Amino acid sequence: MTLLDTPATGRGLLTGERYLAELDDGRELYLDGKRVANPAEHPAFRPAALELARLLDLQHDPEHRSLLTVQDPDTGRRIARAYAPPRTLEDLRLQRRSAEFWHAEALGQHGRSPSFMASIALGVYDFRHQLARNDERFGANAEAWYRHCADNDLVLSHALGDPQIDRSADPVEEPDLALRVLEENERGIVVRGAKQLTTLAPLAHEVLVYLSASFTQRRGEQFVVWFALPLNTPGLVTLCREPLGSTPWGHDHPLGAKYDEQDAMLFFDDVLVPWDRVFLLRDGELARAGLGRINAWSAYIGHVRYRERLRTLLATATLVAESIGVKGFRNIQEDLGRLAGYAELTEYFLDAAEARARVTDSGLLAPGDTAASRVWSAEVAASAVEIVRKIGASGLLMQPTAGDLANPRLRPHIDRYMRGKDIDAEHKSRLFRLAWELTGDGFGQRQDLYEYVHRGDLARNRINIFNRYDQSSTRERLLRLIDTAPEPHAATAAGTAPEEARQ
Repeated sequence: MTLLDTPATGRGLLTGERYLAELDDGRELYLDGKRVANPAEHPAFRPAALELARLLDLQHDPEHRSLLTVQDPDTGRRIARAYAPPRTLEDLRLQRRSAEFWHAEALGQHGRSPSFMASIALGVYDFRHQLARNDERFGANAEAWYRHCADNDLVLSHALGDPQIDRSADPVEEPDLALRVLEENERGIVVRGAKQLTTLAPLAHEVLVYLSASFTQRRGEQFVVWFALPLNTPGLVTLCREPLGSTPWGHDHPLGAKYDEQDAMLFFDDVLVPWDRVFLLRDGELARAGLGRINAWSAYIGHVRYRERLRTLLATATLVAESIGVKGFRNIQEDLGRLAGYAELTEYFLDAAEARARVTDSGLLAPGDTAASRVWSAEVAASAVEIVRKIGASGLLMQPTAGDLANPRLRPHIDRYMRGKDIDAEHKSRLFRLAWELTGDGFGQRQDLYEYVHRGDLARNRINIFNRYDQSSTRERLLRLIDTAPEPHAATAAGTAPEEARQ
């Protein structure tokens, strides 16, 4: 049975228990050279899986159910709010409020939250009529896949980037540089290659594969393809990077343990993609146009998440400043004010996206363009982290471990010399370790890099904004001013001031 044949009778909203059970699906997953049988039970992935399970269970909490879920008018069953197609401004604002709740719970650390990825599936659904121009089957496939994801409340990942082998070379001459279609047959297409930095892959049900803006205009049409697959598809191999949430030295890492979403390489070893899973084929222009369309809601949700990250950085910086008695210093208040300004601006960007919302050709209400605000976010991300580092300074590094605190020979010295202002040494150490984890250790550095790269190539984004920004009316005014400016006064031109100016 294909997706097109499947009635809208999925398993409904995920519970945490069902989510954890569904990760044990036989996928080919590797960490440190060893195959992982079940990511939900592996110590490198289990804390993050449990945190996702906790958040998914909130959908069933009577206190949050009406915000996080909505009744599907087609089936009468409840689906996640993020999967619900917004048709009015109120729908859009409810989608925002739902995402705000999730990301506040996760302290802005879930870059690939289920709500973010669900909004991309929603974008694929919205773009279905354009995909049908490529092949009428593909529009129907996009709708059926979206329905499958929503009805089963799937946790998704996506894969856009090609492997970093030689970006100066052309895949037509060196095919391993990009994922490519090897053949088409009656069952589907066969693909070979790799995709890098597939965030959340070990903890997701399915992956959506498409192209970033840098790779849409391929010289070879065999490299242009969009599709989605379960992560346990035969021939699909997932290789994880080193985990960032554990250490043998006695420091607790609550952020890294709960929110290390994992980034992975996907290897497609001559993988069959069934025809009902293909959304676009061999049309680079359509792929480029579609990139912005399908990410319209995810860019909006991404701002919600980034605002919560900025709030987390601001609160951490403030607590650190208070703990060492520097909050009242003028320079510290200026830094905290800059960070608060960043957080406030993200509110303006979200409001502007709603104010500029537009109805798409499929009848959904999409947020207004957020390209410039995405560039701004990438530009200030490092500065936001640096403020926390600067306030904490050397204290971010020099904190006792749990073992140090438990040592009776060390504890009196720690209590005397490593305490803070109105805070004991133990609580201060926990606070500063949290600040270090946010900004300095492996997890913090990964989060910082993520902010810089996940919105796409910064230079290209700036160029795109320039190329499409409408300057016509201002240019015309300037040109008219130049064309109609009076000739300079003869005496002035000769260097002689008028009589009245000399007096």
